Amino acid sequence: MINFGLAYKYGGQCNLRFDDTNPDTEETEYVEAIQEDVAWVCQALNMEKMKKGGKPWKDEVLYASDYFQQMYDFAIDLIKHGKAYVDSQTPEEVQKNRGGGPNNLPGVDSKFRNRSVEENLKLFQEMQDGKHAEGSQLLRAKIDMQHPNMNMRDPPMYRIRFSSHHRSGDKWKVYPMYDFAHGNEDAIEGVTHSICTLEFENHRALYDWFLDNCSIIPSRPYQKEFARLEVQGAVTSKRKLLRLVKEGHVSGWDDPRLLTIRGIRRRGVRPQGLKCMADGVGVSDRNSTTPWDFVEECWREDLEPISKRRLAVLDPLEVEIVDYNKEELIEGITDLPEQSASTDPSCARTLSFSKSLFIDRSDYQENPPEGYFRLGAIGSEVKLRHSYVIKLTEVIKDKSGKVTKLKCSHDPATRDTMPADRKPKVIHWVNAKDCLDAEVRLINPLFLAMPDPMPEGKDFLDYINPEAMVRCAAKVEKALGQPVLEDRYQFERVGYFAPDYDCFSEPKKLSFNRVVPLKESADKKKIEGKGTASRKEAQQAQLAEKERLQKIPPEEFFKSERGAEFSAYDEQGVPTHDKEGNALPKSAMKKLAKDLEKQKKLYESWKVRVFLRREIAT
Repeated sequence: MINFGLAYKYGGQCNLRFDDTNPDTEETEYVEAIQEDVAWVCQALNMEKMKKGGKPWKDEVLYASDYFQQMYDFAIDLIKHGKAYVDSQTPEEVQKNRGGGPNNLPGVDSKFRNRSVEENLKLFQEMQDGKHAEGSQLLRAKIDMQHPNMNMRDPPMYRIRFSSHHRSGDKWKVYPMYDFAHGNEDAIEGVTHSICTLEFENHRALYDWFLDNCSIIPSRPYQKEFARLEVQGAVTSKRKLLRLVKEGHVSGWDDPRLLTIRGIRRRGVRPQGLKCMADGVGVSDRNSTTPWDFVEECWREDLEPISKRRLAVLDPLEVEIVDYNKEELIEGITDLPEQSASTDPSCARTLSFSKSLFIDRSDYQENPPEGYFRLGAIGSEVKLRHSYVIKLTEVIKDKSGKVTKLKCSHDPATRDTMPADRKPKVIHWVNAKDCLDAEVRLINPLFLAMPDPMPEGKDFLDYINPEAMVRCAAKVEKALGQPVLEDRYQFERVGYFAPDYDCFSEPKKLSFNRVVPLKESADKKKIEGKGTASRKEAQQAQLAEKERLQKIPPEEFFKSERGAEFSAYDEQGVPTHDKEGNALPKSAMKKLAKDLEKQKKLYESWKVRVFLRREIAT
């Protein structure tokens, strides 16, 4: 969204390029799926070329392997200028001599670092000719083995691989490393700005070095980093997603519980909803986590004005209107509230009504709590949406004591209006005579809250939410019998829904996925399970978390809360090196210092309160 959106906003173009520099890991099965996903997301940008049937990217799809020869020539150029050498150390020696660690020890020069240009050219050609075993030789940039940035310590440029490449076959025996290939590919394509996520910030110096030290680079692109979108509770690790799919915890990459593009698309989220979310989050150079509540609000904002209103009962309870013995049609019910059936008949539908109905079981309680204003005691009333006020006269139970039917009377004067002397609550319903059976799937978060760090012996799969998908045997009005894939519906008093793919594949099954609940679900249905916490519970959890954090001394804050991310700290407790021993950029340390300052204020405030309480007590 950001890459293609920026290019479109400023009149440029964005390339879609696949990095296929490693022949051992390239899987062509994802190529077409990624193209489809990118094109679908970019629908929200309203690009003129897409309106005409084109794709959002420039020209054809590109591949890193398209440039293998040019990148090989760039490597030769660096060797000729004494800026690259073939290293014959073992992989273990390379790793050991790299230095780093918690104290960021300096690296040690390879004994092969000062080979002559002629010897390096000869060895590199032999690597390409397949005369050396995998792992025995490595082409490295000659930069600085004492550099504080680990990425600049003579990084590898080419390694030997005898695997066949899915596009270039067996032509190449040496393949470029991503850090070397990245900037070269940009330069070959004439890219002006390479937009990356923050984990590439430490790699920018290397990106620049390769471009600035090759004498035959065709253009000079620039790398800019931004924080990637992190959503509360989302699992986006490819390794973890693969486990979920391959081990059968989900039905596939398009399972609506997954927050993959395919998953949320099947769920019913629209590209416009994603853009609304992206616009709201904005672009930042600081990592943060977007609350799930905000994501849901953006999706609702997109769906509310376009979702057709429909009636669906998720947990049906039969109702018999004992004093109603006819059937009638309720006409002129519009798809959207602001529409008028008289000016646009195409937007209207007709509901049928009979003495036999279904209402939602949650709209009756045998022993209603205080503040419950629907059907409960004999004589209680509700207003049926678009129809009559009904009054409870009798409750029918089976042998086990379960309520199976309600008998009610109706007020004939209230079909099109509320009674003047009272204001009963409005509930939804469907006509038992012509309603349809449908499976309605309530999609909740796939995972329960996971501790960080993960306890020993635990795995992320241990935190799968058993109520991530609640299947309801629902009754829906007959107007939902022929859904259109692109249509979105608001099931009144329930939430926003989309037809599932099962509606359109054989054997067809009428089924709907909940995209997002209504903003205020005054009645949390029991059948929804406990997949999400109430607002009160969320506030209590936030307060508990604040109380926990305020007791952590500032100098211990990052070590205890984010120790897995860093390996070294200054005397104040500010991290100085990442978990791999790389020195953190000054910009990152500046942000961390601000976070530590907030923790200091929180801790000092807590100490003052503790002191005052002790003084009062004595």
